[in-house]
Amino acid sequence: MRAWRVPELGPFAEVLEVADVPRPEPGEGQTRVRMAAAALNFADILYVDGRYQDRVPPPFTPGLEVAGVTDDGRRVIGPAVMPHGGFAEEAVLRTTWPWPEGMSAAQAAGFFVAYQTGWCALHHRTTLRAGETLLVLAAAGGVGAAAVQLGTAAGARVIAVVGDADKAAVARSLGADEVLVDPDDLVTAVRELTDGRGADVVYDPVGGDTFDAVRRAVAWEGRLLVIGFAGGRHADAPTNHVLVKNYDVVGVHWAAYQQRSPDLVAAWQREIEALWDRRAIDPLVGAEYAFEDLPAALTELAARRTTGRVVLLAP
Repeated sequence: MRAWRVPELGPFAEVLEVADVPRPEPGEGQTRVRMAAAALNFADILYVDGRYQDRVPPPFTPGLEVAGVTDDGRRVIGPAVMPHGGFAEEAVLRTTWPWPEGMSAAQAAGFFVAYQTGWCALHHRTTLRAGETLLVLAAAGGVGAAAVQLGTAAGARVIAVVGDADKAAVARSLGADEVLVDPDDLVTAVRELTDGRGADVVYDPVGGDTFDAVRRAVAWEGRLLVIGFAGGRHADAPTNHVLVKNYDVVGVHWAAYQQRSPDLVAAWQREIEALWDRRAIDPLVGAEYAFEDLPAALTELAARRTTGRVVLLAP
C-alpha cells in the first residue's frame, strides 16, 4: 500500500516521502481501517522533526486522527497508533468511535482530537462557567475553532483573537462574541472588552511571544490554559506574576489521557457527540488536500495560513 513515510527525523519538507509499504497489522485492541480522510495537526510537524513530547523512532507514518472503514465494513473515527499513522491508504487506530451521522469524511476525520482537547481543557483541567469570559488565541484554526464552539456551548462570552479579516469572519461564524484582529496591544484590547478585568480563561495553542503578552490579560484568579506551541517557542511563566495575580497556569496534554485515563476520554467523547447531535457544534473544514499534496498542506498549516481543520483525502 502507499503511505507517507518518515525515514529519518527532520523538517517535513526534506524527509517526507511516499513509499510502498506492507499493510499494517493491528495489535491487541487495535483496529485497521481503510483511510477515507485524515486530519492534519501541528503535532504532526513536531513528530516528523522529533520535537513532540512523545518521540517516535523512524521509520513511521504520521497522521494522528482518521476517519475510515474497518475490514468488516464499519465506518469509524479515532486516533491512530504510531508507526501506522493516518497519512496512508490504511492505518491502525488505538480506539474507534462511530463515524457521527451526518458528518462528511473530512469533518469526521477532524472531529476527535480538536474537540477532545477543548473538552479536556475547558471542562476537566478547569471548569468554564456560564457567564465567564473565554479568550481563544488562534481562534480560526482547527484547535481554536473547536474551543470557540465549546465555549459558546458552555454559555461563556468568547473573545476570539485572529490574524486577519478573513479569519475574523470565520471566528464570528463560529459564534465568537467579540473578535480581535492582530491587535497591536493585545493586553489593552482585552482589558477594554472586559472593563479592565481581563479574561477568566485563556486558551493558548500558540505560546511564545503570545503567551508572554496574554498572561498579562488574565483576570484575577483566572486560568491560562497551555495547549501548545504553534508559535515555535516554549514560553516561560514568571512565578512572581502568577503569585501577584493569583492565576493558574494549566498544562493540557490531552494525548496522555488515552493511556492514563481512557475512561475519561470515553466520557468526554459522549459529551462531545451529544453536542453534535443537537448541532451545538459543527466541525469546520477549511481545506481538503489530495493525498499527493501532503507537504503543501503541512506548509500552509505551519505558516498558520489555514482555518478550521486541514484534511488529507484518501488516494
